[in-house]
Amino acid sequence: MRALLRNRVYRRLFVAQVVALVGTGLATVAIGLLAYDLAGPRAGEVLGTALTIKMVAYVCVSPLVGAYADRVPRRVLMVGADLVRVAVVLMLPLVDAAWQVYALIAVLQAASATFTPTFQSVLPDILPDEGDYTTALSASQVASSLENIVSPLLAAALLLVVEFSSLFLGTALGFVASALLVVGARVPAARRSERVRLGDRVSAGLRVFAATPRLRAVLALDMVVAASGAITIVSTVNVVRDLLGAAEARVPLLLAVSGAGTVAAAFCAPLLLRWGTERRVLLLGALTTTVAVAGAVTMSRFPSWPAAVGVWALIGFGGGLVMLPIGRVVRSSASEEDRPAVFAAQFSLSHACWLVAYPLAGWVGAAAGFTVAWTVLSALVIVAAVVAVRLWPTGLSPVVRHRHDAEPAHDHSAHPEWDGTSWVHTHHVVIDAHHRRWPQPA
Repeated sequence: MRALLRNRVYRRLFVAQVVALVGTGLATVAIGLLAYDLAGPRAGEVLGTALTIKMVAYVCVSPLVGAYADRVPRRVLMVGADLVRVAVVLMLPLVDAAWQVYALIAVLQAASATFTPTFQSVLPDILPDEGDYTTALSASQVASSLENIVSPLLAAALLLVVEFSSLFLGTALGFVASALLVVGARVPAARRSERVRLGDRVSAGLRVFAATPRLRAVLALDMVVAASGAITIVSTVNVVRDLLGAAEARVPLLLAVSGAGTVAAAFCAPLLLRWGTERRVLLLGALTTTVAVAGAVTMSRFPSWPAAVGVWALIGFGGGLVMLPIGRVVRSSASEEDRPAVFAAQFSLSHACWLVAYPLAGWVGAAAGFTVAWTVLSALVIVAAVVAVRLWPTGLSPVVRHRHDAEPAHDHSAHPEWDGTSWVHTHHVVIDAHHRRWPQPA
């Protein structure tokens, strides 16, 4: 990591990500308190609606960002997103109605849906070495996980001396710092896509996902992460207070256990990737998650603190083992010009999975109890994991010997050979203008 931080561009972008995450964490606490200030006992309803708006913004906005990431300088996109977030969080303390919160949250999350996939698409360009890129993915995952632990503690400390509305000022300062760091970084321009029509550019990433077998498996694995993660994100408060009968102070502790599991996976995954393929590590994460959700169902019938700690840690660890290698798979599955669109598609599709999982965990849990809700989510995890295995069989390789009716015009390491009926060559395949469908092996 020390060697990686000597890369000035990466160092500035990573620090920008960290300070923005801290700001986001402060905003999360402040928005919860603001909801209670506005709605009192109905604060949960306000927060649930805000969370739904967040996911819808992520799903809908990120493909549009991918369509323009090669037309607009990526540094401009990230700085612009930070400045929009600054403006929104400074307006939030002034609201006096729930609908105003919803409108501002929609704008805030649209800006986040601009910043994050753009940041993700820049990393492969500034870190061409796969080992460095893997380390960067691990660092980002650790930062995201620690944000869930550190930001609430920082917010609690600040609330001892300031009103909750002052947390929004801290959030704004975090986004300002992020913007200044990005301004000073030499962010490389994305290679311009040959696609002209907006509709083609918006759907480019989705089409690459649909046509690439291992990316279809990634979508199934996104559902594994969402269905298991929804248990910890949605149910922790009720598990601590109702199922385990513990004090409110135990809530952040159990959430921290899940975060610690994800941090542990961020350190383990790069080591596992040295000795195994992305597929093996991803499926190990899916298997771990399957065991964890089965444990959650059992724990709902026989509740105990040791069981809860074990299940929450395993859910965090299994999800972490899945999330980190996905970046490498997406990177290797897209041409350079399509990379921003494909990262945007991954961001959108993964959050679409959360949009399904959150209501299942919340609404089914409220109506039928933990056991039924977690059984449904466990079934979803198992089905998604099996689908991922089927879509990405052991022998599937991105390097394919395949045929072209005409002599290929694109450059690859292996020159085409005429076999009497068609041109045949072997190379690493991505869906692009020359390969609109996944080729059949010759």
